[in-house]
Amino acid sequence: MSNLLKGKVALVTGGSRGLGAATAEALADLGADIAISYVASAEKAEAVVEKLKAKGVRALAIKSDQADMAAAKPLVEKVIAHFGKLDILVNNAAIAVQGKTVDDPALDTVNLDRQWQINVMGAVATTRAAAPVLSDGGRILFIGSALGTHVPFAGTADYAGSKAALIGYAKGVARDLGGRNITANVVQPGVMPTDMATAVLGDEIPAALLDLHPIRRIATLEEVAALVCHLAGPNGGYITGSVIDVAGGIAI
Repeated sequence: MSNLLKGKVALVTGGSRGLGAATAEALADLGADIAISYVASAEKAEAVVEKLKAKGVRALAIKSDQADMAAAKPLVEKVIAHFGKLDILVNNAAIAVQGKTVDDPALDTVNLDRQWQINVMGAVATTRAAAPVLSDGGRILFIGSALGTHVPFAGTADYAGSKAALIGYAKGVARDLGGRNITANVVQPGVMPTDMATAVLGDEIPAALLDLHPIRRIATLEEVAALVCHLAGPNGGYITGSVIDVAGGIAI
């Protein structure tokens, strides 16, 4: 454990599982106090909180549905009420609805629209709620996707579009908040070992997908979380408005 982020408070949305949980743990390993949001499983969220507390940091789980834009302000207010401040926001919560082309008669437009609501408008609402109270010198991280800038296969138009939207928004946020030395960046993972990836791809990563990667494997959660931690830390203070892939070269 390091003290690089000791005294900092981070909010990781969707922090009860997958990359969110890994990022919360990585930030805690650097000494940050952590709030995570979750939408369904209080048991999983509390298990993450206990892991974080075991590292010697303060931790809190808050139930909050990112599909509801009105939930963002109460979420941030609860973080401030509990910890007294907010220094780092990781906009991680998202869903993936993929697999059908836009001309497919069976296209699930209801869930595709919900995906835009959660992935884009939910992240926007959380950022708007956090921006006025975020400490000067703070950090905002958006978890995007390599699909936000490079689409090597069909059936991902809406998901890719939702992640691409974060890029323009993050660049605008970086411009708006730069005067307060607040940075805003997008981290773009490729495929990771998460429940979300399994729901889309199944239990085995298709060989054809791996063949698209110069480094022929998927990312580890720890590799992606490490980049988030770097951008959230003191050495990330002059990186803003950037889009950084952790995707094994799939976009080259």
